[in-house]
Order: sequence, then structure tokens, then C-alpha cells
Amino acid sequence: QVQLVESGGGLVQPGGSLRLSCAASGSSFSFRTMGWYRQAPEKQRELVAQIRAGGNTVHADSVKGRFTISRDNAKNTLYLQMHSLKPEDTAVYYCNLVQLWGSTYWGQGTQVTVSS
Repeated sequence: QVQLVESGGGLVQPGGSLRLSCAASGSSFSFRTMGWYRQAPEKQRELVAQIRAGGNTVHADSVKGRFTISRDNAKNTLYLQMHSLKPEDTAVYYCNLVQLWGSTYWGQGTQVTVSS
């Protein structure tokens, strides 16, 4: 079993920055991918960024150059550093982990609101 707990969301003005954290516990070391997804009201959940077990990262075109995904293996924590935030980045952000054998886990989500 894996537990994922996100933190770091909040209200920020356009152009501001936030860092999201996702603390993983349980059998999380045997992961295939870890990532951040987001879901805005009345929209489908979408991939924001993903990191693979080998360290390769993928970022959605909409956040390239502004967001950076990283992982601290010692702390078993996933991060999403977000800069130059825009109102369209407003969403609930979810942490995701896919284990080597395909089991998938989600965190409870953290709200990010970008507004003046």
C-alpha cells in the first residue's frame, strides 16, 4: 500500500510562485512513475509533469519553462515548483504514483488558486 499526502497549495497572485510537496509512504520506492495532475472545474484531469524511476522528466507544454518536477529520494517526497503562475493554472493538483506492476495511487489533492 502507498499513501500520498500533498501540501503547499494556496492562493497566489498572477506571476507568483508556489511549491507543492507530495510525501509518499509505504511501498513507494518501487515506482514506475510519479507525477502531478490537475483538474480545473468542469475540465478533465490532465497531466502536469511526471518523473520516471530513471530520473527522466516530462512537463506539459502549458507549463514548460514555468514548472519543474523533482523528487527527493531520501525523503520520499515529490515536488512541483511553480513559477510565473497564471489564472489558468487554477485547479486542484493531485499527486500520482504508478508502481512497477501497475498499481496506481492518488493523493487527496491540494487547491491552487491564482487570482488578484
